[in-house]
Amino acid sequence: MTYQFLALDLDGTTLQNDHTLNPAVKSYVQKIKHDYPVMIVTGRHHTAAKPYYDELELTTPIICCNGVYRYDYSSQQPQSSMPIPHDFAQQFLNLAHSFKLQLVMYTADGMAFSQKDPISYMLPLYAWAQSYPVKNRPNIYQVSSFEQELKQTEYIWKFVVQGEEERFTAFLQLPFIQQYFSGSMSGPNRIDLAMKGHSKGNALSHYLQIVKVNAQQVVAAGDNYNDISMLQSAGCGIAMHHAHQEVKQHANIICSTDNHGEGLSQLLHQYFPL
Repeated sequence: MTYQFLALDLDGTTLQNDHTLNPAVKSYVQKIKHDYPVMIVTGRHHTAAKPYYDELELTTPIICCNGVYRYDYSSQQPQSSMPIPHDFAQQFLNLAHSFKLQLVMYTADGMAFSQKDPISYMLPLYAWAQSYPVKNRPNIYQVSSFEQELKQTEYIWKFVVQGEEERFTAFLQLPFIQQYFSGSMSGPNRIDLAMKGHSKGNALSHYLQIVKVNAQQVVAAGDNYNDISMLQSAGCGIAMHHAHQEVKQHANIICSTDNHGEGLSQLLHQYFPL
């Protein structure tokens, strides 16, 4: 069977572990994008996905922050979104600080992390961003005060929180967090949290309705827990070879290789012939 629409996760799927595009996937996506719409569906902020969007030469909108918003690069505006209200964000910050958790705050235009107590994974990401010319540089930056940054931004898309296991677990069990937030684990004692109701699958389904594409004509590929809803909503869900077993259980196809091999490219050749 052939399909009409391709939805691709970035990290662990389209990207190799060195944060470069898989060459075989890149080459074939560039060939098929004129005949089949290709959409990035990522946990990343749009600023951190832009270099890959440009490299793939795409023109479709992008779904960011695990489905929190859909962004149009041509107009530089979100098309559909469910941001965290500022009063909720302030309460979230107060609670996170009281539990001594490390934070990343996804603002309207970038990713803010602490100068005083940075989450370790953000440091190489910051260095990666700094390697780009200023004009094209992803907006990843350090702040002395999340509260001050909150006052200056129009949107808060999501938070990443990380901490010592006991405090981290207790924070997630707070009634305020339980009632208003949901998310997916992105590392040991680390979770991405945004308003309840967001998911890659919901955001993708909403966009497919707008462009009048039947979900059964969609191929979606991913590797992590945040991809499960997208794999479930697509006609054909592809889980990468290295994906967690729970992710694989929700896929139709298991890729023959991980994100460094040519397995995904081979499947794209099969499902999107030229």
